[in-house]
Amino acid sequence: MKHAVISLTINGSSRQVLVAPGTTLLEVLRENQGLTGTRRGCEQGGCGACTVLMDGRPVMSCLLPVETIEDARIDTIEGLTPAQGLHPIQQAFLDGFATQCGFCTSGMIMATAGLLAKNPNPTREDAVRAISGNICRCTGYESIIDAALDAAKRLADASQAEAA
Repeated sequence: MKHAVISLTINGSSRQVLVAPGTTLLEVLRENQGLTGTRRGCEQGGCGACTVLMDGRPVMSCLLPVETIEDARIDTIEGLTPAQGLHPIQQAFLDGFATQCGFCTSGMIMATAGLLAKNPNPTREDAVRAISGNICRCTGYESIIDAALDAAKRLADASQAEAA
């Protein structure tokens, strides 16, 4: 078993990690980097709790052998949060009561962040598609979809305020 040093950018910081073959990105994030906001759920890519952004698109970190993503840019829920306060997506989820137990929340928020990065004005159907790989056993999804759409509005409003 030959270990390898893998280079990644995690939440804007360049990192070098020593990994055994087959080590998943989820394992690196939680056990090597201490980023436990990325949840360990089914570990089969079926629940979405481990969703992070890789090069701007949502991926299931439990499915990715880290040696296959050399030089990737990874963003986790911890990287989304600004130094002060909450990110508008997080605030929309909080204000819209889009969480109950909270286990799925980081994956839902990261799936929403991926959607809004590529489509700042999504339809309800777009939001449904974006979170379709994420399972929530508590909320019934309506509040999550509403929060995703509210987050789009908040981000658009913030962008317009900055431009003014």
